[in-house]
Amino acid sequence: MKVTANSIRADDDAALQEALKRRGEIPSHIAMIMDGNGRWARERGKRRVAGHRAGVDSVREIAEACARLGVDYLTLYTFSHENWDRPSSEVRALMRLLLNTIRRETRTLDKNNIRLHAVGDLSMMPEEVRRGLHEAMEETRNNDRMTLTIAVSYSGRLEIVRAAQKMAERVRAGVLQPEDIDEDLFETVLMTSPMPDPDLLIRTGGEFRISNFLLWQLAYTELYITDCYWPAFRQHALYEAIRDYQDRERRFGRILTGE
Repeated sequence: MKVTANSIRADDDAALQEALKRRGEIPSHIAMIMDGNGRWARERGKRRVAGHRAGVDSVREIAEACARLGVDYLTLYTFSHENWDRPSSEVRALMRLLLNTIRRETRTLDKNNIRLHAVGDLSMMPEEVRRGLHEAMEETRNNDRMTLTIAVSYSGRLEIVRAAQKMAERVRAGVLQPEDIDEDLFETVLMTSPMPDPDLLIRTGGEFRISNFLLWQLAYTELYITDCYWPAFRQHALYEAIRDYQDRERRFGRILTGE
């Protein structure tokens, strides 16, 4: 069954989701690079911030669709560490938008049993935004249907460096020997711990790069790149990405039996 934009209506969405579940494995953890907001706005003669605002609707729809599908973890690349170098007016608008979205959506997340989590250098966030984010995480911390993680002020390289610093501190304190450090131990000090690595990374906007996102965690993640800009990426596009994922054979570096 091919899932297309024209095939989805409100009254058959549940049937389409059930068809996807019967067709194959639903990714337990989906990560997304939400790219193309600025280009979406520019093509419509609008300011970049209009694209960011339109992208909030996509976040809501995708999060709800993932929860209904049974996805356990959804991680969204919301604001990179490098994004602080953007024009100050755009950064301020993005921070206001993030705060307003958190305040508006927290009750809905809680109602739908979705836990909100955040990773990144949160110390760089404006105090009001950081406080609002922590309040939302606290309010939803006991929810267990799905974990929605937003990566804000996030850098994959910085995450790895800080994890290495934590390991070094333990060695200096004499509670850890260098030869005891392995991948499993290292993963425990990453910002994403104890979440599993993503099964599927979706990048909108058509760019073929991972932009310093989850550099450690994406080692064996399946990648799906679409030209669709993020504000236009809705549930039908999500279903197409999952369908594509279901058609793949994950090897994790191994040779499968019979090859």
